[in-house]
Amino acid sequence: MKKKKIDLVPFFDALAHPIRLRIIKALLHKEKFISELAKELQISRPLLYMHLNKLERVGIVTTYIKHFDKPPYARKYIKANILLVKLLLPELELEIIERSSG
Repeated sequence: MKKKKIDLVPFFDALAHPIRLRIIKALLHKEKFISELAKELQISRPLLYMHLNKLERVGIVTTYIKHFDKPPYARKYIKANILLVKLLLPELELEIIERSSG
């Protein structure tokens, strides 16, 4: 487990939009590729990328490329990271503990 302290504002800003909350919920049990997730959420891929960018910057999700022997030869996947979040008061600090998924 890795501990790190992060800025409160970007973290909570990343959670402050209904589409981003839907993204997290859709990824709770299974990683998905970009087109699959966009179709499931009924949003465009550019809009999905915009929201994923905010979630990825604060460590809530991770995107990566998977390569295949047959078409499509590569797909971009997204997975939700398993995080334990502690809000430390009165210091107003946010501590994130990343846990391995295995």
